Amino acid sequence: MEADTKENSEEHEKKPRQITVPGEIIVSGTQYLPGEYTRREGQDIIATRYGLLEQNDRLFRIIPLSGVYLPRIGNTVIGKVIDITFNGWLLDINSPYHAFLTLAECRGFISKKEDLSAIYNFGDMISTKITNVKSKGVDVTMKDKGLHKLDEGMIITVNSNKVPRVIGKAGSMINMIKTETGCNIIVGQNGVVWIRGENAAQELLAKEAIKMIVEKSFTDGLTEQVSSFLEKHRPKEKKEEKGEKE
Repeated sequence: MEADTKENSEEHEKKPRQITVPGEIIVSGTQYLPGEYTRREGQDIIATRYGLLEQNDRLFRIIPLSGVYLPRIGNTVIGKVIDITFNGWLLDINSPYHAFLTLAECRGFISKKEDLSAIYNFGDMISTKITNVKSKGVDVTMKDKGLHKLDEGMIITVNSNKVPRVIGKAGSMINMIKTETGCNIIVGQNGVVWIRGENAAQELLAKEAIKMIVEKSFTDGLTEQVSSFLEKHRPKEKKEEKGEKE
């Protein structure tokens, strides 16, 4: 039985990334572990969502290819200010739930006597982290490192279920895009992405690369495709850094 499961694993690892459907047997063997959107039935790991299968050593999980963003504690999300109260800001986080940022969860001391719209006004985009999920809403903070108001730049929205593909393993995909385009990029788990470059051309290139990942998220060899796309359309200043000719 052990030899059979080992052979099953080796055959599975040779396959390209595959699309799974609910009820499908992903792999068999008690040495394997069910991750997100999978469950165990006897020796089988079963898919519970339609999506892209991902394996990390013995762990199997599914990246959903459809559905709305459901907030989770610890997620970094980008929110848009849609209302201002006496003690904080209500944010649209691209979810069925709104988020609330209190004065106490902002960086530094802010008095309730201050005009809160002078700090964050209607329409401002803010990167935050979810601290609590309740039946009627979500609490967020800006006290963690790297969380701030997102000035200038470009905001795009993608399917939140494609975010893991946009980020890549250990941030490999998004870091490649940052390096090749020269842009600062924040990807919210809620599918809202902020891109800021030195010029519009850099931002548009980063946008197109992210759009490519979203549209081809189920494609095998996607990293190589995105790398080739970025090299072909690399900004002039980046070509000069790498000593390339026009």
